[in-house]
Amino acid sequence: MIRSVALIVPCYNEQEVLPVFYETVRGVMDGMPEITFTLLFVNDGSSDRTLEILKEFAEKDKRVRYLSFSRNFGKEAAMFAGFCNADADAVAVMDADLQDPPTLLPEMIRILNEKPYDSVATRRMTRKGEPPVRSFFAHRFYHLINRISDADVVDGARDFRLMKREMVEAIVAMSEYNRFSKGIFGWVGFRTKWLPYENIERAAGKTKWSFWGLFRYSIDGIVNFSQAPLAIASYMGILFMVIAFAMVIFVAVRRLLFGDPVAGWASTVCIMLFIGGLQFMCMGIMGQYLAKTYLEVKNRPHFIISDTNCENPVKIH
Repeated sequence: MIRSVALIVPCYNEQEVLPVFYETVRGVMDGMPEITFTLLFVNDGSSDRTLEILKEFAEKDKRVRYLSFSRNFGKEAAMFAGFCNADADAVAVMDADLQDPPTLLPEMIRILNEKPYDSVATRRMTRKGEPPVRSFFAHRFYHLINRISDADVVDGARDFRLMKREMVEAIVAMSEYNRFSKGIFGWVGFRTKWLPYENIERAAGKTKWSFWGLFRYSIDGIVNFSQAPLAIASYMGILFMVIAFAMVIFVAVRRLLFGDPVAGWASTVCIMLFIGGLQFMCMGIMGQYLAKTYLEVKNRPHFIISDTNCENPVKIH
């Protein structure tokens, strides 16, 4: 039975939307007096008044806790810090921009209490209001990562989900530095109920995700959960080795039968450039994996907390 819930809210320069978010979530929490709520904000090195606003919330509401990073470590680190410091029967992750509807929380809690699930996750049924190009590449990414990896990443899945304590502990145990939470949620398993909903625009402020940022995030997800790019590079190397061997035989036979006229230099140059580019691409793929390994071996902390009102917090992990 779920009697306590911790809501983890990563924040990065969210001063415009935080008051609206807090009032909305407070209304939902007040409507469930049987549940003990903790509203755990994680300030990811914001440069605006985000931390000041969180401290104001904490002064008037004992349910509000905050963790403030020493610098910007990224949303993945913010979620991980929340997981490490959340102490409740169930833990939820949600964005501060209200694109994750807090009104779904009562239904999510009810499902965990009444149904045989360990997690209730949300997914967008549509991407209304999102640029068509971004939507197209997002669909392609979900299709690709599910084909080439062992992570179960549902198309349209949000980070907004409510998880029982056992699942949260499994996620914390996966302490890799290069984190891709959508893949981690699927990799750890557990029984998950999916709640679909229509896409919602930000309540205020601007998105912190550019197209390039999302592209880099998708590359991280593929590299973290799949060795397929390395296998593809190997297969392509074998393929072109066979083609090169066949071409050597072809050139030798032509020389014996027809002599060696000087012709075809343009096609030769094109082939050399193509194969050279292919080699650089394969080196780049291997470089991505090597870079990830380098970061893991250094064993640097995921986050450093410089300010908090939590009791006995995990400040460095």
